[in-house]
Amino acid sequence: MLTHPPDLPLPGHGATADRLRGLIGLGRADLVACRLSEGHADAVAIRAELGDADPENHASGERWGVWAASPSSVRAEHTPDGWTLTGDRPWCSGAGWCTDALVTAAADDGIRLFAVRNTLPHAQPLDGTWPAIGMAGSDSRTIRFTAAPARPIGAPGAYVDRPGFWHGGIGVAACWFGGALGVADALLDAARRKDLGPHALAHLGAVDVALGAARAVLDDAAARIDADPKADAHRLALRVRATAEATATEVIDRVGRALGAGPLCRDADHAQRVADLTVYLRQSHAETDLEQLGRLLTTEDSAELARGPRW
Repeated sequence: MLTHPPDLPLPGHGATADRLRGLIGLGRADLVACRLSEGHADAVAIRAELGDADPENHASGERWGVWAASPSSVRAEHTPDGWTLTGDRPWCSGAGWCTDALVTAAADDGIRLFAVRNTLPHAQPLDGTWPAIGMAGSDSRTIRFTAAPARPIGAPGAYVDRPGFWHGGIGVAACWFGGALGVADALLDAARRKDLGPHALAHLGAVDVALGAARAVLDDAAARIDADPKADAHRLALRVRATAEATATEVIDRVGRALGAGPLCRDADHAQRVADLTVYLRQSHAETDLEQLGRLLTTEDSAELARGPRW
């Protein structure tokens, strides 16, 4: 289990490419460690963007998660003693690892973001809510909050309205890409042992093309974020995520077709990596995201439309 999440540069501060490369390297080595590190790094970036980065609100050894799925599943109440959260939140990666989390919750004035300590009796991971094989080590159990003391972060709606929301989505795509590199390594290793026939070598060539295209898209995204950190990155993030997802899906398929069942049945590390990446990719919303991307292309302002899509 990951002990100390790495310290990655904040997005939009001139070193976004280094941030994405850090996530890519983690994903290539271990997707579970990458998932936990990405959540921690995203929480650090969110707190910085929403003004919760004071030294008094940060302690060494903290391990943060961002638990924002199904925001209305947790209710926030403002009591005379402060805010409290109550409800069951699914998909809490690092349920037993995180010391703290950023949690979305429904309040009387809208969906708010809160910082919460992940400790009993106020935050209880529910056994049996993560029977997964792929990404099993991410421990993404449901957390039951019971009158959990919470500190509000930003105004209502600030979590999704800030520019960095989509920067975080691009960070997830970098993790997927790293996982694809890890799966592709099995094919490359076999080729270097000269174990491949011509058809498998063709798959290796196609894998190289797909990975090269996805890396270029991620590099371009990093440059655009640093050039204009406050720009709306919604369309950019959807494109990057769709590219990384398609690349990773193609890599899984081609590596399997090239190498057959052997590595999936006899190489535990490779089999786990494929299972982890298959589950992690489903964090994508698939055709729903592609529909959003298409709609954004048709609703750009007139100046953008006059120049054509920014491809």
